[in-house]
Amino acid sequence: MKTEEKGSDVNIATYLLVDAYEGEYDAAVIVSDDSDLAEPIRVVHHKLHRHVTVLSPRGRAYELKQAATRFRQIDPGVLAQSQFPLTLRDARGTLHKPLGW
Repeated sequence: MKTEEKGSDVNIATYLLVDAYEGEYDAAVIVSDDSDLAEPIRVVHHKLHRHVTVLSPRGRAYELKQAATRFRQIDPGVLAQSQFPLTLRDARGTLHKPLGW
């Protein structure tokens, strides 16, 4: 089973830009370390004059730090406490967190 997510950065960038253009928000918060989001963030900040705060899970997103209005690393302890347990059960069965996560 493949657990890699595809297209989420494109979806985030699309709605970040469209919603800013349509005036749907004054400020956005992005939780990511994906440098592919740097240019859309830069456009929203500099061309559309909206504030964008980036919350970085690992703090290694130099391009995002340069593009954003504000940049903060999420405390590793807080991030660890925010994770789902390794196993979840629902009416359809049991879900297991992939080992690499």
